Amino acid sequence: MTNKFKYLKNQTILVTGGTGSIGSYLVKQILKNQPKLVKIYARGEYKHFQLIQELAQKFEKDKFKNVIGDVRNSQRLNQACQNVDIIFHTAGLKHISFCNQNPQEAIATNITGAQNLIQAAVNNNVKKVFAISTDKAVEPTTTMGATKFVMERLFLKALDINPRSKTLFSVVRFGNIINSKGSVLPLWQKQIQNNQPITVTDKEMKRYFMTIPKAVNGILSIVEYMQGKEIFVLKMEEISIYELAQETINKYSPEKQVKIKIIGRRGHEKTQEKLFNPVEKKFIYEKDLCYIILPDRKTYLERRDKYEKV
Repeated sequence: MTNKFKYLKNQTILVTGGTGSIGSYLVKQILKNQPKLVKIYARGEYKHFQLIQELAQKFEKDKFKNVIGDVRNSQRLNQACQNVDIIFHTAGLKHISFCNQNPQEAIATNITGAQNLIQAAVNNNVKKVFAISTDKAVEPTTTMGATKFVMERLFLKALDINPRSKTLFSVVRFGNIINSKGSVLPLWQKQIQNNQPITVTDKEMKRYFMTIPKAVNGILSIVEYMQGKEIFVLKMEEISIYELAQETINKYSPEKQVKIKIIGRRGHEKTQEKLFNPVEKKFIYEKDLCYIILPDRKTYLERRDKYEKV
């Protein structure tokens, strides 16, 4: 087993949304770095069951604990945060259509859930809390993007609201994850298998993409050096969705003539995402791995020399 991220050794880690695409891969990588315990926090019991079967083949059972719970439940979350050193917050509603159709649910999970986690972390003197956001939080036009924008602001202001707390809060933004649960590639593969045209929302649509390993490696690399109040933006490749659809057809159905069907954008969806807004550009550092956005000029100047290792 590797021990690349030595800061995780002998630490108790909580991963919310720990059975999801990013969360479960994150759990596996953390377990390779000799933590004291990894608490896997998620509400779906079947996903917990599936992950237990997978982890039990590679890791000692006393190194991970499955906790059934919802980030909306502040009492349960507070219990889960007891004796925790570091929290990775990956839980959230992420699908644009579902969030647009059910805004109250998106608010309850992405905003109220984030506030519950912040308070639980402060109550339990957690050292670091690191939240997963999205490029869709930049100048948001959808419910999902708007709730993630508010979540970011809650994390950036957490220390100001709780000035006596020593807990550090930071956020990372990245774009679409290739082959994650519910992503477009598995959908296209299924459409090809069923001899259906594959669906693309708009021929001009472009998105930033990352693989799960690259995203998780970036997250684990950044957390060691976070100072609090940062938004980290992982560097990603921008890809044309239409061209990606053509590549998918060539890969999975080279001998068939599969058509591409344009179905139209979903509820104010942008054709092209941004990584940061014009105000954020004033307080940004660029590193090999990521961009680092600071909340104001004062913080920007104070930390000028503190990110050399990122």
